[in-house]
Amino acid sequence: EVHVVESGGGLVQPGSSLRLSCVVSGIDFSREAVSWARQAPGKGLEWIGGISVDKTTYYTDSVKGRFTISRDNAENTVYLEMNLLEVDDTAIYTCKATNLGVDYWGQGTQVVVSS
Repeated sequence: EVHVVESGGGLVQPGSSLRLSCVVSGIDFSREAVSWARQAPGKGLEWIGGISVDKTTYYTDSVKGRFTISRDNAENTVYLEMNLLEVDDTAIYTCKATNLGVDYWGQGTQVVVSS
């Protein structure tokens, strides 16, 4: 059974940093790409970025230079390092893992950026 669990969210002030974690179990983690997405209040799901098997990373323009995705295959974990957080980054952040062509999403972790 595949499990995807995010953690690390919280309430922070603008300009702060947070690191989110996504732990995936039940798949051959090192052979799968993982991506992050977010959903802001009242808005649709927005793809943020992803990391491939060879650790190549991809980002949407709005987070380039502020967010960094990395992975630790020994820990079956993908990280989302978020710096210079803005009020518009407030959202529920989720990650997606794929196994045998099936996408698995976690429940998400909430990030609130507010002064």
